[in-house]
Amino acid sequence: MNEGEPTRRLFFALWPDPAVRRAMAELARQVCSRPVPAANLHLTLAFLGQRSVAECDCMTAAAARVTGEPFELALDFLGGWARPRIQWLGASHVPDALQALVAALNGALAPCGFEPDRRPYAAHVTLARKVKEPRRQSLETPIRWRVDEFVLAESVSTDDGVRYDLLQRWPLG
Repeated sequence: MNEGEPTRRLFFALWPDPAVRRAMAELARQVCSRPVPAANLHLTLAFLGQRSVAECDCMTAAAARVTGEPFELALDFLGGWARPRIQWLGASHVPDALQALVAALNGALAPCGFEPDRRPYAAHVTLARKVKEPRRQSLETPIRWRVDEFVLAESVSTDDGVRYDLLQRWPLG
C-alpha cells in the first residue's frame, strides 16, 4: 500500500440468516450485559485488516475461485478469553467443511499478499467485548446454522460504533 492511498478494513465471514441471528442475539442478551449489536453478529473466516483497492480487487477475485460444500454448524458452547475479555459462542465440533473452507480461502488469498493468523483457527461468534469474567459452558439447546455461503464484509467506524457492510457473497456447493 502506498501512503495516503484509500484503504478499507475487511474480513471474510459466515453471515447468519435472520432466524440464526435472532437466536444468537437472544443468547447474547441472556449472558452478557452489553452484547455486540445483533446486526454485527458473524463468524470470521479470515480477517484481512486495512487493504488497498487493488488488494481488495485481488482478494475478491480469489474468493470467487474458492469452492466448498454447505454444512451445518451446531453452536453449542459458550467460551471466552480473559484477555482480550471476549465472550463468544462456538461449536464443540467444527465441521470438516468449515475447516476446508478456511484453508481454501487462506490458500486463494496468499497471492494477494494475505498471511493467515499463525494460531489455529478458532471458529467463534463474538457475543460481547469488555466482559469481566467470560462464561464457559455447554448449551443445552444448540443454535443450528445451515451455512450455504460466505461473504466479504467491511468494518466501518461511525460515531455510533462499528458497522459491518456486506460487500459480496459467494455460494457454497
